[in-house]
Amino acid sequence: MPAASADSTAPVSVVTALYLGTKVLHTEAERSGIIKDMLRGDVSRKGYVLLQRNLLAAYQALEAGLESHRDTPVLAALAQYRLDRASAMQADLNVLCDGDFSAVPMLPAGEAYAKRIADAAKGDGELLIAHAYTRYLGDLSGGQILKRLLAKKPGLAPEELSFYDFPAYADLAALKSDYRNALDEAGKLAKNPQAIIDEGSVAFQLNTDLSWAVQGAIEQAPSAA
Repeated sequence: MPAASADSTAPVSVVTALYLGTKVLHTEAERSGIIKDMLRGDVSRKGYVLLQRNLLAAYQALEAGLESHRDTPVLAALAQYRLDRASAMQADLNVLCDGDFSAVPMLPAGEAYAKRIADAAKGDGELLIAHAYTRYLGDLSGGQILKRLLAKKPGLAPEELSFYDFPAYADLAALKSDYRNALDEAGKLAKNPQAIIDEGSVAFQLNTDLSWAVQGAIEQAPSAA
């Protein structure tokens, strides 16, 4: 069943519960490290590459997890959306790094985030709902703003920003609405909705940790462009 509202008089959707339960942490994430720089339109090319390299592992874990549960009642509705952000991100990184991003380091914070998602995929995989909410709805909302900002500074080309494109879907607003509904349907079938809400808080904290870690790594290389 869906998570209960604060007064326990009526159920709310899992998306609404995640939004309310992570609102403060979401704001903190937007004000943290490299994410804050991106939203201010003041991020370096190297900083963006380092962030994307570390997020790639998280997307790979998320997409592998959803695929492994595509035939389960709870996650089937989500798994049918093959958003495939990992492949797009990998393509961008190859362009950004002249065909080879192997020298771009994985930071401990990036490894921790990817591991958490991989762990969420174990068992019934229901905690993946929280990570799908955190990543994909963000990509379909604020991600489009980031795309415009990144095109201005550091001046990334369209072929370096394909991560923010969803070529299989002509209407992003409709996709966002449909995906939100799929998340809610998954939440209705989940055995422990509160665990999903709690996992959402963990996801935003891991994003914040990674954001600060990337900024810290870039600041240790002051000559970076």
